[in-house]
Formats: sequence, C-alpha cells, structure tokens
Amino acid sequence: MSAGQDPVDAIVDQWAAVRPDLDARAMEVFGRIYRLSRIMGDRMEKAYQPYGISRGEFDVLATLRRAGEPYTLSPRQLSATLMLTTGGMTGRLDKLEKAGLLRRSPDPHDRRGLKVTLTEKGLDVIDRAVGAGLAVQQAAVSRLDDEQAGQLADLLRELLAGTQHAPH
Repeated sequence: MSAGQDPVDAIVDQWAAVRPDLDARAMEVFGRIYRLSRIMGDRMEKAYQPYGISRGEFDVLATLRRAGEPYTLSPRQLSATLMLTTGGMTGRLDKLEKAGLLRRSPDPHDRRGLKVTLTEKGLDVIDRAVGAGLAVQQAAVSRLDDEQAGQLADLLRELLAGTQHAPH
C-alpha cells in the first residue's frame, strides 16, 4: 500500500489485478462506509459507556427526547422509528426502566396500550450522552472543512435515498 492509500484501496487493487473487468467504484464507496460505521460505532459505544447505556439504549432515549415534552411515545412508535421488532424493543425498555431512565404506564386513550416516558434521570442521561456522542462525531468530521462536510452529507443523503428505493 502506497502513501495516501487505505486498506480499501489495497482491496480494490487486488480485485483489479485478478478481475480487471470489474468496476469496483461501488466497492470503494461502500467499503469505506462500512469501515467508518464499524469504527464510529465502537467509538460511540465508548462515549455512551460512562452514562451506563449502550448505543441501542441511547437510540431509545434519544428518540423519546427528540419527541419533545412530555417525552412520551408508544412502544409501537419507538419500534417503528428504530426499525426494531417489538421483542427487541421490550428488552431495551426493560433494562432502561430497571435503571430508572424511563417508565411505562397505561395509555389513557387505549386500554390495551402503553406509553413510554423519559424520567428526569433519563432526560439528564440522554442530554449528557448526546453531547458526548456528538463530540466524538465532530472530532471525526473535523478533518473536513465546512464545505467538504456539507458536500459529504449531501452525497450520502443522495446515496441513501437511492438505496432505499432501489430493488434489493
């Protein structure tokens, strides 16, 4: 690997040597996205650890926080937003409720339904954790100037939109 190259370049070069008929541009893009996701996922997990939460638990608390006062959603709304099964959501809610970060209560408008609400402790934890996580993300993006960061965000938005509507 020469100076200025990364491991993805090395993989693409290897494919070019054995399969010169392939256009590996997509591999360059998604190989880097995958590696960034893994690296940043690990960093985010470490950023949330001091607050006693995992990335998945952060997502639940953050979704409730973003909902605005009274920081309440149904388990179904949470599951849909986080793309989780109700079974996966139940485990997270159990752990967060046991930690005193949220509470579940009967839905006054639906006898069979529940509402999930951030507690004061949960609000404090998510407000501190989101700041810590954002600092980690900002440090990673700081290699780019504002224009580059904006261009990258725009390009990734476009790529994401294309993958959500394309056949599998």
